[in-house]
Amino acid sequence: MAVALTDNLESVPLHGVRVHRLTMAETLETLGRFIREGGPHHVVTLDSSMCVLARDDAALRQIVANAELSTPDSAGVLWACRRFGCPLPQRVSGVEIVEELCRIAPEKGYRLFFLGAAPGVAEDAARKMRDRYPGCEIVGTRDGFFRQEDEPALLDEIRTAHPDILCVALGIPKQEKWIARHRDALGVPVLIGVGGTFDVYSGRVKRAPKWMQRLSLEWLYRLARNPRKIGKVMTLPKFVLMTLRAKRS
Repeated sequence: MAVALTDNLESVPLHGVRVHRLTMAETLETLGRFIREGGPHHVVTLDSSMCVLARDDAALRQIVANAELSTPDSAGVLWACRRFGCPLPQRVSGVEIVEELCRIAPEKGYRLFFLGAAPGVAEDAARKMRDRYPGCEIVGTRDGFFRQEDEPALLDEIRTAHPDILCVALGIPKQEKWIARHRDALGVPVLIGVGGTFDVYSGRVKRAPKWMQRLSLEWLYRLARNPRKIGKVMTLPKFVLMTLRAKRS
């Protein structure tokens, strides 16, 4: 499988989309460049489930393929790229990207806005990030339970806050489609879909132990903690089958 070089970022084609070959440090450097350039730049955190959904959802597939940055957010993506002969240096997940941005925000002067999750979750997540990283400027929060008719006021609220980074936690594929629909109207330099990140930061959801993360068993931990995740977990065998079939073809 060939490796493409687009906009000075090396990327690997994967099941009709692409994922960039970057370390976490290189990702943060790239996001800093995006912020200096001004908006908008869509950042996708690509996991196995998104690849499966994109196979049958042309709109999502186009959004992911056109994103300015796509990071590998699952062990499955790393495995598939390695199997295709294009290994990636490391997993670069949404939850870790946003925490790193909060960590360096006081030094860099970054302004973040947290949008999504259940009522109260984004607020709790923002408070804990501010406590953990004094000086971290999270300039607004809003839960993900808004109606379509509420969106004009929401867009105004985000624009008025002037964030450099908008973190959107509406779940796949809703968050990707929401960002694609509103990115130009918002003009935020970096817009990133972050899934369940706020649930983790707020303390409502715990991440798997480090040893399970190292063994690529985080999916099993999530399923054991929340059986309602079975729908997402069931995309994993589909992703494996997609990859094995592509390897044979």
